[in-house]
Amino acid sequence: MNRGLVGYRGRGKSSVGAVLAGRLDYRLVDVDELMALHAGQSIAEIFASEGEAGFRRREREVCKALEKARRRVIVLGGGAVTDPDVRVLVRKIGRVVWLRAPAAVLWARISRDPKSPRTRPDLTAEGGLTEVEKILRQREPLYRSVAHHWVDTYPGSPETVAETIQTWFEANDASRG
Repeated sequence: MNRGLVGYRGRGKSSVGAVLAGRLDYRLVDVDELMALHAGQSIAEIFASEGEAGFRRREREVCKALEKARRRVIVLGGGAVTDPDVRVLVRKIGRVVWLRAPAAVLWARISRDPKSPRTRPDLTAEGGLTEVEKILRQREPLYRSVAHHWVDTYPGSPETVAETIQTWFEANDASRG
């Protein structure tokens, strides 16, 4: 069975995913990185050249290709859940954990990330904390709809969060027989 991580950007999905994959002896698959690699462009460049519709199409194709993968920690982009087809695919891929953090914490992490402006587009005209708060209000019900469990990533190191997730998976895998 695969393990999926969803949540808004700045939640630490990639960092937690890498630690979790190592702990579980699974392979890490970052959907955004895979799309960028196949396209030969950054996420921001894909958005600029193909628009959000083209980006979401690519995202859906990658998720569809992962349906038969096994023993993977799959990290999905923050907006993957906005596509109804991707939400169905995510639930088929394996057990999903929603990584959460307050909007102010997310904005602080995003604004400190030197590669964020080059690789990730603003999603609203407002940008900044206002954007994060607005998008979170829209997406939280969608994250909730695909997640089997949720974990707060603040405060906590990627190692601590990965350990919490692994413990939850082990407890729930045991209860499923």
